[in-house]
Formats: sequence, structure tokens, C-alpha cells
Amino acid sequence: MPLLPPEPYLFPDGLFDISKPAPSAERRWWVLHTRPRQEKSLARQMLDAQVPFYLPLISRRLPIRGRMLTSYVPLFGGYVFSWATWDERIQALATRRVVSALEVKDQEQLWQDLWQLNRLIATGAPITREDRLMPGDTVEIRSGPLAGLRGKVIRAATGKRFVIQVNFIQQGASVLMDGFNLLATVEDE
Repeated sequence: MPLLPPEPYLFPDGLFDISKPAPSAERRWWVLHTRPRQEKSLARQMLDAQVPFYLPLISRRLPIRGRMLTSYVPLFGGYVFSWATWDERIQALATRRVVSALEVKDQEQLWQDLWQLNRLIATGAPITREDRLMPGDTVEIRSGPLAGLRGKVIRAATGKRFVIQVNFIQQGASVLMDGFNLLATVEDE
């Protein structure tokens, strides 16, 4: 059975290819807290309206009637990140799919968190959502496909995990790391 492509998760395609967008009176990051299971529908509506957004999706393989199917699910249920004007924010609220539009005070930090998260997801590595982030050593990956990403290392029963945090929503994503990928530890700032 052919796999369905993932829903729209990013608009425009190069949202994270450009340098950090400067927040202005016109356009800034908003965290849209959605009603349950409305993230993809909201993303489709935002795409139709040409409003820049990011919905981190990860693949999950599920056995259904003896077949392994791939489903794309939101990494952070209930959240869509939007780079929007005030009017576009109101337009998102008018969809009745959004409970609230959370104002982001540290625009640069959120952009950096989302840029790293997008890069982590793009590797295709199996990712686990981290709800309660534990303090740990800050590291920078020096080699491999994740080179340059900064995050925290936590220990789990399965081994060391590298965590990318989205500080604004106090959640993150982690990937199981082999020891050789974590070559250099940098001091906490």
C-alpha cells in the first residue's frame, strides 16, 4: 500500500533557510494553542491563506490489519507556530480551531529552537517527545548530520538522548545518540 505524503507542515518552504527574521510591528512569532486534534486542519487553512507557519510532524509506523503504515503526527499536540501579522493572527483565531494565540517575548530564542527542531526532524532519525525536560549537560554536536546543533544530554534507560528544547512551551524532542556523536561538551552559559 503506498504511503500518503505528510500534511503541510511548513510554509513557506524556506522559512528556516533564511537568516533569523527580525520581529517587527508587522510580523512576529505566535504560538497557536489549538483545540484537540486540530493542528493539521489549521495548518491546511494557514497554507490556503498563505500565512507562514511551522507544524513539527514526525512519522509513526503502525501495524494495521497486518500491514505497517506510516502516519505523520504532530510532535507537540495542540501547538502550531506562526510567523504572522496581527491580522493573520486574528484570522487564525477566527477559524475556531485555535484556543489562544500565545505571545512570544523572546522571538530570537523561539526561532532558534524551531530552526534546530526542524533540522533534527529532517534527519529522519526516530524522535521522542520530551515533556518534562531534565537539566543536564549542554552539548554541541561536532560531526555528522546534526553537526552544529546545541542541546542537552539526558540519560534514559535506553542510553544517552540528545534533547532539543522549545523553551517557550517547555517541551522538546529527543533522539537516541551514539557516544561518538557527542564529541564536545560546552559549558552552560
